[in-house]
Amino acid sequence: QVQLVESGGGLVQAGGSLRLSCAISGRIFSINRMGWYRQAPGTSRELVATITNGGITNYVDSVKGRFTISINNAKNTMYLQMNSLKPEDTAVYYCNVVNLVGGLTYWGQGTQVTVSS
Repeated sequence: QVQLVESGGGLVQAGGSLRLSCAISGRIFSINRMGWYRQAPGTSRELVATITNGGITNYVDSVKGRFTISINNAKNTMYLQMNSLKPEDTAVYYCNVVNLVGGLTYWGQGTQVTVSS
């Protein structure tokens, strides 16, 4: 009943920007941690950024100062604003919701981000 759909990926030159969106449908319980992961070919999936219901954010060191995670609750949409993109940011990006009470986890299908040098 819960679906996450990412959009906004694409091809961009190094130094450019993209904004990823994650549209959430279905009922999400009150206490959640939401975030973005990414996975490059031949690598494991990496946590990029998280945000809690209270608006507390956290970022992997490699994206601090460049990426911003946010939520628009009225639109049921989570965003990842990515600035100053680097080739090493190239990956499939996935949105994720974890319900911290019931222990349920939801994933989107992923959106490709490719950064050229």
